[in-house]
Amino acid sequence: MTAFVRIGGVAHHVAVDGSGPVCVLAAGLGLSWFDWDPVLPHLAPHRTVVRFDRPGHGLSAPAAAEPTAAGEAHRIAALLDALGHRGPVTVAGHSVAGFHAEAFARLHPGRTAALVLVDGSVEEHPRPSRTTAGSRALAAVLCAAGVPAALGPAVRRLAVRHDPTPTALIRRVYGTSRVLRGTLLENARYGTVAAGLLALRERHPLPPGLPVTVLAAPDGSARWERRQRALARRLGARYEAVEPSGHLVMRDRPDAVARAILRTGQVAE
Repeated sequence: MTAFVRIGGVAHHVAVDGSGPVCVLAAGLGLSWFDWDPVLPHLAPHRTVVRFDRPGHGLSAPAAAEPTAAGEAHRIAALLDALGHRGPVTVAGHSVAGFHAEAFARLHPGRTAALVLVDGSVEEHPRPSRTTAGSRALAAVLCAAGVPAALGPAVRRLAVRHDPTPTALIRRVYGTSRVLRGTLLENARYGTVAAGLLALRERHPLPPGLPVTVLAAPDGSARWERRQRALARRLGARYEAVEPSGHLVMRDRPDAVARAILRTGQVAE
């Protein structure tokens, strides 16, 4: 099922596939629901898979407010409400969406069955942004120059190599000013969202016994592996290095991502 649901007055694109216990897949900065496509065949026979686009991403409408860690956590909860899913879910977040997934687990512990961070962002000392005026001005200039339509799809193809997504769909998503603006806004708010998550860690502990998995793609970087291992220790999580894989683990190693989600042993509601 593909549909649009309104959250905070903003139309959110959502895709629901499969059956069984619910898992929510949240994509990283500038990515779309279809970036989880390779994982779907592994999960849909066993799980109800919910994929969605945040405002300014994929096919969702532009953002009505600047993102925060708590706001993104509540967005996931509101999405589940709109879909009629009230019970605990497994939530998986890739890259910056790892912040959102962890925030959801902390702010909605009764609705969280398991947490999976897929090469999630790590910021030990984030610098909150004071303003997004610069990114908004840059977006306005680029959009006025027609950059999204002219270069957006090509940039996507360069960033995601060997991408099987149909060209027409890439153009529909990445040829728009909406997605450029949404990506630049999230990027500008990255430090603020990271700082917000650190604050949540101080006030909202994870549920006792919550299954947490940190899937990391070190890709030869000892420093990145150390930071991911440190994150796993801090969260009391199972650590797994996924090799070979680049940052887009769900595309490079969908089997590993699916195993981490299915390993939780979540049972039907």
